[in-house]
Amino acid sequence: MRTDLLGLTADSLAALTNRGLVKRAGKEAAPELRTDDDGTVHGGFPDGVTTAVPTGGLDAARCTCGSVGVCRHVIGVILAYQRLPAEAAPVPAEDDVPVEAAAEPSPPPPPWSPGQVTDDELTARIGARLMAAARRTERTGFTARVRRATAGDPVPQVELATATVRFLVPGDLGFVHTDAVAGSRDDVIALAVWAFRVADALHPGAEEARVDVGGAPGPGAGSGLERALGLAGTVLREGAAHLGQGLDAAIADVRRHLDAAGLRWPLLAVTDLAEQLASYRDRSSHYRPELLASHLAELHARHRAVTRPDATLRSSVLGTAEAAETPLRRARLDGLGCRIRTLGDQRISEVYLAHGDSGMVLVLRRRWDGDDDGAALARRRIAASTLADLATGTVVTESAVRSASRTVRLATGRISKTTVSASRGAWDELPPSLLVTDLAALGRELDALPLRPIRPRVEAELVRVVAVARVVSVTYAPGDQRLDAVIADRAGNTATIRATHTGATPGRLDSLAAVLAGEEGEPRFVSGVVGRTAGGVVIEPLGLSAGGRVVVPDLRPPGGSSRLAVAEDHRHEPLTAALIDTRGLLAEAAHHGLSHLPPTYDDRLAAAARRLTVLGLHRVARAVTAFAAARADTGDETAERAWVDAYLRLDVALDLH
Repeated sequence: MRTDLLGLTADSLAALTNRGLVKRAGKEAAPELRTDDDGTVHGGFPDGVTTAVPTGGLDAARCTCGSVGVCRHVIGVILAYQRLPAEAAPVPAEDDVPVEAAAEPSPPPPPWSPGQVTDDELTARIGARLMAAARRTERTGFTARVRRATAGDPVPQVELATATVRFLVPGDLGFVHTDAVAGSRDDVIALAVWAFRVADALHPGAEEARVDVGGAPGPGAGSGLERALGLAGTVLREGAAHLGQGLDAAIADVRRHLDAAGLRWPLLAVTDLAEQLASYRDRSSHYRPELLASHLAELHARHRAVTRPDATLRSSVLGTAEAAETPLRRARLDGLGCRIRTLGDQRISEVYLAHGDSGMVLVLRRRWDGDDDGAALARRRIAASTLADLATGTVVTESAVRSASRTVRLATGRISKTTVSASRGAWDELPPSLLVTDLAALGRELDALPLRPIRPRVEAELVRVVAVARVVSVTYAPGDQRLDAVIADRAGNTATIRATHTGATPGRLDSLAAVLAGEEGEPRFVSGVVGRTAGGVVIEPLGLSAGGRVVVPDLRPPGGSSRLAVAEDHRHEPLTAALIDTRGLLAEAAHHGLSHLPPTYDDRLAAAARRLTVLGLHRVARAVTAFAAARADTGDETAERAWVDAYLRLDVALDLH
């Protein structure tokens, strides 16, 4: 009995080949089957084609039809073999069932874990050379997300920085699927097995777990962020308001150093810091003192996390040293929308594409010079398609290359192998890891994430598709040029869709309001970046599914018929308001600079600390007081450390509140 073939589902076969091939195989005439003593299954088709499927995976199959790779005849033999047990196995009569068996059914076997695979089996599967490469990665250390088999998704999988690995048949490495091109990164199979071993030891009952594998924290060895911390100190002392373009050379030097060292997450933080400084110089609405302050504090948080005595694994805090890019197999990518941003005299488009096979979202990024708005950029071409087609369509490609941070590009040399078709917005077909139907469960997922300042900076990690049962309210805050829409799931749990007007996206709010009002059909889903703000779930929208199509607000022209209710003066409850106000006060230090704060600043700090104390936030209040004392009695370096301590406490408290 070939249990490996019997364990393959239609989805598993589609993952190993493609869904069209499986459908064609299902329509073929059934072959005549025979099985050798070694388990090889032979199939003879009416047209004379013969096929052999030995053990060891589909790559070992042979067929006389002449096709390169796995053909429909191989799939047809497997489908026919799967029908045999039900048709051929005798069903025992009720009287033939032993009494003992009827009274005490045998317990089900324990669930299989990929962690049970031995290193010898791995070596036999991928070879000694790739095992050595995997060992090098293990010595460096890596972070993985492990998902065990469930009733809804019976395939265990591991999400790595460069690939997602799925174990389609229990105990058989011949049926392991990765989203990387076959043979290009087979070392990830070993990494996935080792990740399951760690998860089995540390989190045996969890359906999903994030684990650190291998490596060594190495406290006291330094973080490699010394230049970045020096840059952060300069910005904090002088402030965005007093820094010109003279810092650009220093920023470029720090970025080159971090890139050469493979410190990807701090590199992205410095890139965002540079964008905030550029936005302030350009008087862009993208500039926010709180964002600037958060990037400064994040660099210090990552440095501390890997240099303290109980240091965290470097790879999970500083970024992976894995190969920057991995070519993907033939992939189907569903457009979830697009975001348009401004940086200096450039426009940046970010198209978000759901890769259903790996259960993740990839980002396709392009930059253009000029001041075109979203509606004009929608007509710009990326390879053979427009930006709008990619953001709203379904992409089938054999030329996609993904990075460790989940950006994706379409390799120009193979662009002819990419097709784009219109999407109906049927996002309910997405895997559970991307589709949210329970907002309460989403809130719990967000609460379980690592602290934001040291979390891996993975592109689109928090992009989700949220099902909309009903729209509760849509309001507009004129002062902030912000639209807030409250939506509910079927159980009545709510979340807030929040979007802000920018000059680069003049149609964002109008089109969002029109879709939520039902003017383009009933809104079924909204895609966006999810997060927590003051205890509630907030969604920054990227796209919406309504009326059998995908709508992308950032790519729409201005104009709409919806009349929005002006938001009432919303006041946070006292504890949240105190945290937000004090964080804003500390962000002023990053904006003006520690060396340029007004004389009244210390009095305001003291008043904020007293307010926090009255509300019972004693540790946060002490950190604010320590910052005020350091400013008055010590030098700049001590004041910088005290500012970082206070800001991180406030930022984390707001995230957890």
